Amino acid sequence: MTATHGGGCEDARPDKDYTNKTGFKNDAYQHDRDSNDDIVKPPPLPTEEDMYASGKVKLSRNEKWRILKNVAAVSAAFMVQFTAFQGTANLQSSINAADGLGTVSLSSIYAALVVSCIFVPTFLIKRLTVKWTLCLSMMCYAPYIGAQFYPAFYTLVPAGVVVGLGAAPMWTSKATYLTQAGSVYAKLTDQAVDGIIVRFFGFFFLAWQTAELWGNLISSLVFSSGVHSGNSQNTSNTLLTCGANFCMIGGGHHDNRNLHRPPDSEIYEISAIYLACVVVAVIMVAVLVDPLSRYGEKQRNSDPSRELTGIQLLSATAYQLKKPNQQLLIPITLWIGMEQAFIGADFTQAYVSCALGIRSIGYVMICFGVVNAICSLLFGSAMKFIGRFPILFMGAALHLGLIVWLLIWRPNPESPTVFFVISGLWGVGDAVWQTQINGLYGVLFRRNKEAAFSNYRLWESAGFVVAYAYSTHLCARMKLYVMMVVLLIGFLGYMVVEILHKRKALRLKAIAENPAAAADAAMQPPEEDDEKDEIDDEIIITHL
Repeated sequence: MTATHGGGCEDARPDKDYTNKTGFKNDAYQHDRDSNDDIVKPPPLPTEEDMYASGKVKLSRNEKWRILKNVAAVSAAFMVQFTAFQGTANLQSSINAADGLGTVSLSSIYAALVVSCIFVPTFLIKRLTVKWTLCLSMMCYAPYIGAQFYPAFYTLVPAGVVVGLGAAPMWTSKATYLTQAGSVYAKLTDQAVDGIIVRFFGFFFLAWQTAELWGNLISSLVFSSGVHSGNSQNTSNTLLTCGANFCMIGGGHHDNRNLHRPPDSEIYEISAIYLACVVVAVIMVAVLVDPLSRYGEKQRNSDPSRELTGIQLLSATAYQLKKPNQQLLIPITLWIGMEQAFIGADFTQAYVSCALGIRSIGYVMICFGVVNAICSLLFGSAMKFIGRFPILFMGAALHLGLIVWLLIWRPNPESPTVFFVISGLWGVGDAVWQTQINGLYGVLFRRNKEAAFSNYRLWESAGFVVAYAYSTHLCARMKLYVMMVVLLIGFLGYMVVEILHKRKALRLKAIAENPAAAADAAMQPPEEDDEKDEIDDEIIITHL
């Protein structure tokens, strides 16, 4: 609102200043005033610029629909993006098996991602904002898919490094966007923040995991329609080398005709389709997603005293590692990377390709993706009703049972249904980790979301690197034993975090209900609460 001076008639009475400190003069009110009182217009309402200057964001209740649109747009863009990448990655251990090229290139992705997680996300987000960091990072996936036209160590490995450098800021930006949008949505709808954040992550991973369906469907249809579609028969002795007995060491796998590389023309056709998907995904984010400044990002960066140097941003990410909750979550985060690497590389090569052929990889992984997507949505909503611990306990028990099954099972092409059952059940377990652990990071470290999710990606990527690094040096049986140990240690660490979280909630509740305890707590030096985001106090909800 701006001040306007009306055109009232002037009279012969002496001029008098009708302005005070709480308003401003308007001559149109002169003849309506009482002779003893000054008539003053009320002060102007704050403008949008004033709200930003004061560190506040004004939103109406109807903003929740726009938030849902943004969450849907981010989720759809990642679905299209990972239709390309997941489809490519699932084939690497089979189509580029010579000298371990495929797994080495995948290892380079996650090795670069580990380095990137330490300093790139916070630095890039501060400079480009969340939205444009997403766009730039997603474009980094294009060179790796393009390198499939000429696969070699000097093309795939450098392209993998570029993917790794872009992946860390991309995932951190996504997690920051969903967490901040979830916090605002919770305030708009008067719901619990942790439930909304987990629900948003559940919806995101529903869309993201369907990428397994579309990416593998594309590769399966292309392979099935080509000359490689014929099924090669192997002897019973060859099949004995599949499953837990599968080893890249010694070269015995070369006798298996199912593991031979498909024709280049089919691989080129698949790669061209995947490249187009990456471009479409970037356009979707650029056009459909609102900047996070709409929900407080500008306030977070507006104070010059909060602007950190590159060294300080690196220090903030590294400082996150000193927090006990973060340290306890490292093993379970490592497990998440290792189990994804196993299903995408070791299971597809040692079990599916070895027994059924490369053409069957897509169909088996479609089952993984569909079940994973459905369970991501289911577990994201179920957490509100049954809590986080029962879901995570179920996921740990399921994966432990699957590892034992894979140790004793002998793959047989005459029983293809078993491959789909194992793939689907693995998808159930993966959905548990993806939704619940992401949501747990968002709840425990809301104050420092960028640093927390950088650490999440760092340790998840370390899990990928470890799994891919020993992929060509260990037999499948030993890999399963290693994964079993990491799972048990990781779940134990998570249980300690859950106990500490419950104790803290009970302590704060006791302080709130006891005035004496509250007074004593007020006398103590204030401690930083990672679960409280100060940006929450800068969101104003209007009833428009």
